[in-house]
Amino acid sequence: MNYLKWVCCFILTYSLSLVSWAPLASAEELTDAQKLQIVYEMYEEYKESFPEVEDVTPKQAMELIQSEEVMFVDTRKSKEQKVSMLPNAVTEKAFKKNLEQYRDQVIIGYCTISYRSGKLAKKLREKDITMLNLRGGMLAWVHEGGRVYNANGETKRLHVYKKKWNYVPEGYEAVWSFFLF
Repeated sequence: MNYLKWVCCFILTYSLSLVSWAPLASAEELTDAQKLQIVYEMYEEYKESFPEVEDVTPKQAMELIQSEEVMFVDTRKSKEQKVSMLPNAVTEKAFKKNLEQYRDQVIIGYCTISYRSGKLAKKLREKDITMLNLRGGMLAWVHEGGRVYNANGETKRLHVYKKKWNYVPEGYEAVWSFFLF
């Protein structure tokens, strides 16, 4: 009987923990403004892992493109990059291979929500290389009016890494895969 009570208690506890992780509303039920707010709130939580890294908002990055040489560094996996990338972005691998080539440019790292790029910016900072981090990543970029591209030109598809980050704006298609590695 004690075993049965333990199993029931475990199932109840497990079930409640799943409910607490579930979003209050599905992404389809949210407005674009609500989605963007969630993206920025998620980013602020992730930012705690790299507080010393300087951010740049999507709007600031778009303004910088107009006035300065900007290099976007995409820190995502190649499967994600094939879906879409920011304009004129280079992969992390290409960037690291040619660091000196980019020294005179404003370097902005990004990924889906800019967690991975924030971690890279932190490592680069230790090597005295400044890379700004795109606040909210590609999700915030498209919400703020930025465009994304694939091999065929502009696209409305965005790889969101996992379903957890499925907060694309209306008119965009979210893509994710379980096996990126």
